[in-house]
Parts: sequence; C-alpha cells; structure tokens
Amino acid sequence: MPPETSGQMVACWARIRARLRDEVGEVEYRTWLRQMTLQGIDGDEAVILLPTRFLRDWVNSHYGDRLRVLWQSEDAAIRRVEIRVAQAAMPEPVTADGFPAAPRPEAPGLAESLAPPLRAPEPRVSDQRSDWVVPLEARFTFDTFVVGKPNEFAHACARRVAERPNSPGFNPLFLYGGVGLGKTHLMHAIAWAIRESDTARTVAYMSAEKFMYRFIAALRSQSTMEFKETLRAVDVLMIDDLQFLIGKDNTQEEFFHTFNALVDQGKQIVVSSDKPPSDLAGIEDRLRTRLGCGMVADLHATTYELRLSILQAKAAAAQVLVPPKVMELLATKITSNVRELEGALNRLVAHANLFGRPITVDSAHEVLHDVLRAHEKRVSIEEIQRKVAEHYNLRLTDMVSARRARNVARPRQVAMYLAKQLTQRSLPEIGRRFGNRDHTTVMHAVSRVSELITQDAAFAEDVALLRKMLET
Repeated sequence: MPPETSGQMVACWARIRARLRDEVGEVEYRTWLRQMTLQGIDGDEAVILLPTRFLRDWVNSHYGDRLRVLWQSEDAAIRRVEIRVAQAAMPEPVTADGFPAAPRPEAPGLAESLAPPLRAPEPRVSDQRSDWVVPLEARFTFDTFVVGKPNEFAHACARRVAERPNSPGFNPLFLYGGVGLGKTHLMHAIAWAIRESDTARTVAYMSAEKFMYRFIAALRSQSTMEFKETLRAVDVLMIDDLQFLIGKDNTQEEFFHTFNALVDQGKQIVVSSDKPPSDLAGIEDRLRTRLGCGMVADLHATTYELRLSILQAKAAAAQVLVPPKVMELLATKITSNVRELEGALNRLVAHANLFGRPITVDSAHEVLHDVLRAHEKRVSIEEIQRKVAEHYNLRLTDMVSARRARNVARPRQVAMYLAKQLTQRSLPEIGRRFGNRDHTTVMHAVSRVSELITQDAAFAEDVALLRKMLET
C-alpha cells in the first residue's frame, strides 16, 4: 500500500475511534474497545483485531454495525468490517491520534480469585534494606482503577503525586473514605507508577499496624537508631489505615518525627484513613495539623453507575460474559463497598465454571442468596402503609379502619400484599397491624392482588412502582 494511502487509513481509523469514544463514553470505551487495532483494508473490507475471542464476540455483537457505519462515513468504498482475533505476532497498536500506542500491561481477571494470588516483582536492592516493607499488589494499578464521580478527585490527586512527587500542596497526600472504596488500590497504584518512572526512587509502603510493630521490635532490640535511619532514607513513605495509631502515643510520636524529617528532606508522604484528619480523635493535635496541611482527598460511597462500570471492567478483564441484567442486579443490591461487589462476582463466575452452568438472574439469586439477603433494605409495615396511603391519596388511618369502600379496600389489600412480599412478618401479625384483621383476610388480599396483577397491566404497573419506591 502506498505511504499516502497508509497514512489516510491511519487517519480514518483515528477519527473512527475518537467518534466511537465520544458516543459510548470513556468508561465503556476503555472497557470494551480500547484494545482494538487496525490490521488493514482488503478491498471493500476493513479488518480489525482484538486480543481475545471473548472481546471479538462482544464487540462484534454490540458495536459491529456501528463500526461499519462509521467506516462508510469515512470511506464509501468500505462495505464490511471483519473483526478477528489477533495472532501471537500482533501488529503494533495504533492510538486515536494515529501514533503507535505504548504497550499496556494485561489487566487481571476474575480467575485470580480461584488461583494463587499474584505476587509483585522482586524488590530492588534498595528496597531490601528492611523486611517490613509490604510487597505491592500486582493488580492494583491505575489501569485497573475504575474512575467515577465519587472517586475522581482522589484519583486525580493520586495521579499528580505519582507523576510529580513532592509537588507543592500535595505533600502529604491524605486519602480517606470507607472500607472497600479504593484507598489501598490508589496507594499501590502510586507506588507502582513511581517505581516504573524512576527506578532509583525508594518507595516504602506499609500499614500503620506494621509500622507500630516494627517500632516496638526496634525498642525491644535496642535498634531504634537503625529503624529511624532506614525509614528516613526512603524517597516515598506510604502508611495505610492511619486510624490504627489512635491511642498509640509513643508510635504516634515516632511517626510525627519521621514525618517531619522526610518532609524537610523533600520526600513524599502518602497516608490513608477511614476519616479526615480533623475527625481522627485520639491523634495528637500536632500530628493531625501536619496531616491536614497538604492535600486531603476523599473517596465517597459508590454510585450505581460506578458499581456497574466496575463490574463491566472486571468481567471484561476476566473474559467472562455476564448478562447485563445480572450486573444490574449486583450493582443495585450490593452497595456497601467494591470488595464485596467484586467478591460476589467472583463467586458467581466460579460457580458457573465449576458446574458448567450459564450465569443468569435466577442463578445469581441462588448462588448469592445470603449476600443479597444481607443487603436487602429492611422495610417496615408502617412504612408500607404510609407509602400506599400517599400513593392513593388516602389518610394513614384508612389502612387500619373498618371502611370497606372500594377506593379504600383495594389500596389496603395492596399494602397487605406488599407487607407479605417485603417483610418477614407472619400473616397473623400483618393482620394485627391492619386493624386487628384475621389472617385469612390477609391471605385473601394477597391472592386477590396477585390475580389482578396478571389481569390488569395498569394495576400491575402501580404495584411495581410502589414496590420499587419501598425497596430503594
């Protein structure tokens, strides 16, 4: 192919990728489409390569038609787009800008949960001066961190520190947030990025608990000077879960002096905790003040969109096809933290692999019944009565009154039906909460509402809306 034609092809491919990224969004693009490479054009056919059969099938079924339309808008001669699995000798990837892309490390998959944990590369000689530096987790990198609104500021701060340690205003970097929101992931990602960009830098990462135990061991062995010298010689000190030092006065004092010595030498410090510095009761005022003098970044609770993006990324990395409805179920029900969310997906995939069964919504309910039940919102009968009364524009007292008018009796039956579906209360107890009615009345209400749901679409929609309002 002539050079000018090859250059035009690369330019067309760059524009197509850019348009596709704008259409689907950055998260979806990175999850499914970033690894596409262009092999070339054969007559009226554009040939695109992907590294795995799973990605090829997914992209072909979800984006194949759109790729063909985009190609035709750039070159009317293109009639077909062929998506293939790359061979071992894969052509050099081309970025959206038309330049060769930098090699990208393989993302870890869910299979890691079934195999021995990944080990980080052997530390350099400069890292082996002590045995209390915790090995870094190989899967915790910036490439595998899914960014969303709740964590984008913390991610941006972490990136800044990784690229330019000891930047003005970013030393120390203090990350805080609840359990399983990504603090440790970001700290490991910072350490990996610094080590890769500057092999001469010494990075020491450890938990606050590890710091304390090593300090106590140094006191017992009368080797505190060696402890101090070793710690003060690092270029980047990272302490995870600082809240562990609450009430440990001697360890706090040693950390305070280490903190000051490193900052005075222009060394970077990164700390994480479950609370901001101002809320760390039990930490000395002078240490709390120093911790808050740099950059404080929080990681909020995940949103539904972020949880769904994380699940998509994990499934793509594992090359496992998980139906969208199952991902939506997990993202809706498991809201506490990312670790539990990933653990549920690992468990579901392992079960499917071990028993050779497809992943479905029903199998998810079966396999994860204990997890899903633990995350179910506890709905009270009083709350059900209040919501139903508001929805049908009734008084709350109508739910327990003796009135039998249709405009009151039907909503009351709906409330009884929802109480049976959404609570663990027995039929007699539900009856007592509705004006001391007999349990047979509740049985009749549940049976009647179930029957109407199958016969009346508008009524069924009403009941579904009420249930959704109560469950969310």
